[in-house]
Amino acid sequence: MSAMEYQGPERRRGGPDRRGGEKTRILLVDDHALFRVGMRNILEREPDFVIVGEADDTRSAFDGAVENAPDIILMDLSLPPPGGIETTQRIKRELPAAGIIVLAVSEDEDLLFDAIKAGAAAFILKDIGPDDLVTIIRRVATGEFLINDKVFSRPAVASRVLKEFRELAIYGQEAAPIFAPLSPREVEILDNIAQGMTNKQVAYALSISEQTVKNHMSSILRKLSVNDRTQAVVYAMRQGWIRMPED
Repeated sequence: MSAMEYQGPERRRGGPDRRGGEKTRILLVDDHALFRVGMRNILEREPDFVIVGEADDTRSAFDGAVENAPDIILMDLSLPPPGGIETTQRIKRELPAAGIIVLAVSEDEDLLFDAIKAGAAAFILKDIGPDDLVTIIRRVATGEFLINDKVFSRPAVASRVLKEFRELAIYGQEAAPIFAPLSPREVEILDNIAQGMTNKQVAYALSISEQTVKNHMSSILRKLSVNDRTQAVVYAMRQGWIRMPED
């Protein structure tokens, strides 16, 4: 039997939290009832979160996402076939604005690769602490794609992702013309990131502060009109500004 809990219209809209803002609407997807109960107990303590439903299989996860339009979906990658990755892909096609946080039992590079291709915003382990889980949900709810830092901290995965994304029309339409070309330093930073470096590693390699790297990345994203590091790197490679990562 499905664990999906459909909410009435008055629940679906979510009410204001105690700080006067809209609550973050969350859907829990896991085939273990005890794990869902644990997540619910943790998240319901937060005044700015509201659990709009639960699902224990891929079909109820998709139906629940469409029905409740959550801001955040916590998605178990170990769901029975067709599994969490395919369900993430289906939901992202239907609800591109939903932030999907996938939960895995181990740091599996193949799963990480598949998760970023599927459009997941974050990849976390199931043994994550409650405070870290809450923090990640809040960051993803603001539009951050935390999965990118994890991918780019693993050169082998970054190389696979970038090679595949380079062949995809990830923008849907042709990218807008560049009116503010990147500076030589910005290209240098993007090139290092494409090779699998973290912000901290780039800072060390270029003898600048990590905050300076972050400032440059913000400038790069703004100039290229893209949302995250992955898109910036892919765009730069398509333009021939930076080299492909070495295997």
